Amino acid sequence: MESLEQLQSSLIDQVAAAADLEALEKLRVQALGKKGELTQRLKTLGSLSPDERREAGQSLNKIKEAVNAAIETRRGTLEEAALEARLAAESIDVSLPARPAELGRIHPISQTWEELVAIFGEMGFSVAEGPHIEDDFHNFTALNIHEWHPARQDMDTFYLKPAADGTRKVLRTHTSPVQIRTMLAEKPPIRIIVPGRTFRADHDATHSPMFHQVEGLVIDKKTHMGHLKGTLTAFCRAYFGIDDLPLRFRPSYFPFTEPSAEVDIGCSREGGELKIGPGKDWLEILGSGMVHPQVLANCGLDPEVYQGFAFGMGI
Repeated sequence: MESLEQLQSSLIDQVAAAADLEALEKLRVQALGKKGELTQRLKTLGSLSPDERREAGQSLNKIKEAVNAAIETRRGTLEEAALEARLAAESIDVSLPARPAELGRIHPISQTWEELVAIFGEMGFSVAEGPHIEDDFHNFTALNIHEWHPARQDMDTFYLKPAADGTRKVLRTHTSPVQIRTMLAEKPPIRIIVPGRTFRADHDATHSPMFHQVEGLVIDKKTHMGHLKGTLTAFCRAYFGIDDLPLRFRPSYFPFTEPSAEVDIGCSREGGELKIGPGKDWLEILGSGMVHPQVLANCGLDPEVYQGFAFGMGI
């Protein structure tokens, strides 16, 4: 009996002295495993008398329970110590200055878009939007773009698969279809700008198959070319922040406006730099013109009563 008490005391002392979880697990196997010391002692009970076997068995089971309890207690202590050590190693010094947050910046196209909307908003224009996928009427026919026009060719326009009736939708090639939809849905006076994405089958060093435009439309009675010139002059000088910015209107052609004009602004190109403002050079920035009478008629407006002007530029 004395040897069993000594065994219990020895095992519990070893458990208490285990330095880490690995050492504790090794000790558990040595004491309680299949080949452990207590297991081997239990196997020798068969050689004892019934009374001795019962007494020794009870003593060994008590030792086993005591050792198990000591192991679990030590395991909890070691796990808590390991957690504290890990937290200490991974702790953050909150007194240190934080890393500066890297702030994002608005995309140049979005910034330009917002500036255009703000300037035209002060001039009484509202923003109109429309679908990216258009039909032939809104994208071409209503804008006086005839069937033979090269812009309708597959090499210039993204067509969707034909519908059951043979008609084909297109990815809008300009934001002008929104002008058509507005004239069909609203009564004059109309004063809108139409910023948005457009799509053309053109991809090279200076072109992208998806790009951004902003167009403007004014429809009212007794509207004339002077209104167009005054509007664009005021816009360009406000956008570039140059009160004496010169503008030049050159005759041009667009199927949806008549007369039509390309608009240039003054600039100088010296020392390899482009400077906007009064100078000896010119920079083309947009197209414009009076809305073609046929376009007005296509939208149910009497060209003898209403006139209008339109303009458009890339962003």
